[in-house]
Amino acid sequence: MSRPDDDGARPLAVFDIDGVLADVSHRLHHLDVHRWERFFADAADDPLLDEGAERLREAQKEYDVVYLTGRPERNRPLTERWLAEFDLPTGPLYMRPDDDRRPARYVKREVLRRLARSREIAMILDDDPAVVRVLTDDGWPVELATWLPHSSTLQDAQENQGRT
Repeated sequence: MSRPDDDGARPLAVFDIDGVLADVSHRLHHLDVHRWERFFADAADDPLLDEGAERLREAQKEYDVVYLTGRPERNRPLTERWLAEFDLPTGPLYMRPDDDRRPARYVKREVLRRLARSREIAMILDDDPAVVRVLTDDGWPVELATWLPHSSTLQDAQENQGRT
């Protein structure tokens, strides 16, 4: 699925944010009662997941890093501030359109296909097993992030409600 770059640009390493870099466990309770705006607003207080940050910094040595998150576009400023707070690059940042409620696996597949038209995708790191399954089946170089146990509440929000 990935293609070599014709312009000499480095390949891309694609990182999810929630569950890969950001520890969302403190805000999952909002999903039980569908308080979406509170769930996303509390992302400003997410602790950094050290393993994800280490993987990102290691990837930067070989690849250009981009983020592909199911967070809605309206959360761009909050997300960029959070990344900067932890001294992580603030972009490029690909986010779900505010009105897009498709499962995360389809949103991310679409963005990756668009990115692959002009850049080689060397690695993808995501915590959602459904996303990883679909991307693996498509032939993408994807790895499941396992350092934060995946929540069934979060999975329902990502896959059945198209919210993150």
